[in-house]
Amino acid sequence: MERRVIVIVGATCSGKTSLALKLADKINTEIISADSRQIFKFLDIGTAKPSKNELSKIKHNFIDSLNPTESFNVSRYETESLKIIDDLQKSGKIPIVVGGSGLYIKAIVEGLFNEVDTDMEYRKQLLEEREKFGNEFLYQKLISIDKISAEAMVPQNWKRVIRALEVFYLTGEPIWKFHQEHKREVEIDFLQYGLQWDRELLYKNINDRVDLMISTGLENEVRSLLEKGYSPELNSLNTVGYKEMISYINGEYDLDRAIELIKRNSRHYAKRQMTWFRKDDRINWFEITTEKEINKIADLIIKDIK
Repeated sequence: MERRVIVIVGATCSGKTSLALKLADKINTEIISADSRQIFKFLDIGTAKPSKNELSKIKHNFIDSLNPTESFNVSRYETESLKIIDDLQKSGKIPIVVGGSGLYIKAIVEGLFNEVDTDMEYRKQLLEEREKFGNEFLYQKLISIDKISAEAMVPQNWKRVIRALEVFYLTGEPIWKFHQEHKREVEIDFLQYGLQWDRELLYKNINDRVDLMISTGLENEVRSLLEKGYSPELNSLNTVGYKEMISYINGEYDLDRAIELIKRNSRHYAKRQMTWFRKDDRINWFEITTEKEINKIADLIIKDIK
C-alpha cells in the first residue's frame, strides 16, 4: 500500500490552518501540528491556535499537549509523529502535517541528520548568558547535559560550547552522536504544498492578526500565565507576542510600542520562514491573494493525491 502524507507549509498568517482544516474535513483524517509553540497549554491567542470548535471537529496532534514548563525537542517530535503517521495509515487515512516550524517539518520529512540547524532565539539567549555570567557558566551547563562532549572542549572555546548546547536543545541528543552517521529509512511519500503570498499582502495579514490578538485579550492571556507562576524566562514564553507583552507588563515600554514590536518581529519571523522553505524544491507552491482561495486549493490538492 502506498504510504502518503500531506504536508502544508508557509509563513505565519498564510492560511495553513484553514487549508489543513478544509482538507482534513474533506478526506476524513487527522492533523499533525508542526508548530513548536501550539503544543503548550494556555498559549492560545498568541500562537493563533485553531478555535475550540475547530479542535472539536478535527483531531489535532501536538496541540495543548504540554504545560509551558515542560520540555520538548525535535528528536521526540520526529519519533512521536512517525508513530501517529503509521497508526493513521494503518486505518486507511492520509495524515496532514501542517506548520511553520521548519526544523519540525525537516525532521518529519527527512529525519535528523548530522547538520543540525540553528535556533537563533536560543543562540541569542546563550550569548546573553555568556555576557552576563561568563564562559565557565556555559561550560558547566554543557557538563550537566553532555559530559562526553564537554570533556573534549575548554570553557574558552565558547563557540563550540554554545553549538553543543544548541544541538542538545534542538534534538535532545548530545552533539557527539551527530558526529556519527545518522540516517533514517522510512518509505513514505511526503506530498509538500506551500502557500505563497505577495510580501505586502502577507505583512498586512500579520498586522491584522496582531490587532485581532490584542483586541481578543493577548495581554490578559500573558498576565494569566504570569499569575499562574510561569516564569518569563521559560523557553515556551520566549516567543513573538509573549516576550514583547511581558516586557510591556514589566514596564519596559508602553502598549503601543509592544504592539509595534510584535508586528515587526512577526514580519521578521515570516521572512525567515519563507527563506527556509524556499530552499526546498520539493514543495509545490500555490500563489494566493486571499483566503477565499483556500477551498479551491484544497480541491486541487485532493485532485492531486487521487
